[in-house]
Amino acid sequence: MAEMMSRSDDSGSNVEKSGFTQHDVVHDKDLLAAVNSRDTAMMHLTEEELVIEKKLVKKIDLVIMPTIVLNYYLILIYDPDRNNYPAARLAGLEDDLHMTGNQFQIGLSVLFVGYVLMQVPSNMLLNWCGRPAYYIGFWTIVWGTVSALTSLCQNYGHIVACRFILGFVEAPFFPGVLFYLSKWYTKKELNLRMSIFYSGSLLAGAFGNLIAGGILEGLDGARGMRAWRWLYIVEGSITVLVGIAVCFILPDFPDTWKNLAPELRHVANRRMAIDAAEADVDVGGGMSQLQGAKLAFADPKTYLLAAMYHCIVGATGFQNFFPSLTRTLGYGRVISLLLVAPPYIFIMIWALAHSVGSDKLQSRFWFFVYPIPLSIVGCFIFMFTDGFGPRYLSLFLLNFVFASFGTIYSWNSNVIARPPAKRSVALAFMNSVGNAASIWTPFTYMDGSKPYYRPALGIVIGLLVACAAMAVMLRIIMQRMNKELDRLENEDVILTEKELVKLRKTAEIEGIDIAVARQLQKGYRYII
Repeated sequence: MAEMMSRSDDSGSNVEKSGFTQHDVVHDKDLLAAVNSRDTAMMHLTEEELVIEKKLVKKIDLVIMPTIVLNYYLILIYDPDRNNYPAARLAGLEDDLHMTGNQFQIGLSVLFVGYVLMQVPSNMLLNWCGRPAYYIGFWTIVWGTVSALTSLCQNYGHIVACRFILGFVEAPFFPGVLFYLSKWYTKKELNLRMSIFYSGSLLAGAFGNLIAGGILEGLDGARGMRAWRWLYIVEGSITVLVGIAVCFILPDFPDTWKNLAPELRHVANRRMAIDAAEADVDVGGGMSQLQGAKLAFADPKTYLLAAMYHCIVGATGFQNFFPSLTRTLGYGRVISLLLVAPPYIFIMIWALAHSVGSDKLQSRFWFFVYPIPLSIVGCFIFMFTDGFGPRYLSLFLLNFVFASFGTIYSWNSNVIARPPAKRSVALAFMNSVGNAASIWTPFTYMDGSKPYYRPALGIVIGLLVACAAMAVMLRIIMQRMNKELDRLENEDVILTEKELVKLRKTAEIEGIDIAVARQLQKGYRYII
């Protein structure tokens, strides 16, 4: 090692100029002792940087979070999948389009075929282009346009075609935002922000049906059109306006946001590098997106997380039939739509408190698992009781599964942290496989199983049990990985070629030498 260092710098004071090749290793005790004795401020934000960090987090909280939450909230209120389509069913869509048998379920599930196909390619493209404002805004505009044009459907074939296209153009938004947030927030901040983001979905579930109910009652027959057609026109048009606003309001990534002051941009990159124990950038001039996909698909954790999410999404399939579930309580169309709101409002408040606790305690596993038995209890109550009180209570309990969503999003970003090209594919793949559950779950909620929907809710119970088992497996894997990180902190450990390449890239981005970059890794652990 000493001879190797002397080839480029006899003083040995600059490890970055030490002449390492990709086959070299960092394991010299004298070198590590020197590193341990030097100023290690580069491994932590300085006092000045901590002050700047507070300004940065405040700025992105005030700009980014309201924009994406409002965008998601408004879009999902007018979402042709979660609200319009089920609500339109109550307003005569099936009769007008001459739908029979399970054609409504097919129309519901076909949206997710296009949605699943577009997920991974979309996030790869987003990471490559680096302009989330224009990218997400553009697809939101297209989404709203297609939704509005759905009002022109005249038969079953038309609605199936429109919904397939809707799924295709809806796909870029959700996984894109998950990846986008992971570029701005550290792992200690991410669960709360992702839960705040996901709260838009819960608010939409609550108020989307209320708005739909108002449109269905107020515009039925206006200009000779049925209410469900107005539902698509009004809500699709508003979605287009939201997309246009996003193009001008939403900031880009830290490296490309022109309105971000240089000192804020520096701290934004520094804190993410420290958080991940390496720079949060792609290698090779923006790592090949195909290489990122290769890394993601070679990681077994990607598949485990995707399977867990598939079970969670499958278990929440009841949300597409929530108005039908409340209709079994014995009330008419408008009251049934009104009864949808309270369970969603309750779980939105609970989920935010849940996420604060998860971030404060730095725990993901337990906060992911505890809602599962509560949702299972809700299934049993709905399946085997008749009274209004217990059946309506069961809908509140069923919704507890939504508290796990923000946790699995942030857990994914931490489990598969870097590089961004890999993380973007992993997030999209998880969301893609997860939402594939929505292709088949609609067929489990058949009219013949009313009012208890026992086959569907029995499947929900099975999915939740399987999800809990896989969460235990992931916990065991992450505990083993943290033990490996404990091992790497040993001064005698020999770094591999791959580990040395990562250190070189982090040192280059952070403007530090390899030895200090090595110190960045000390103390880093995966959140379990």
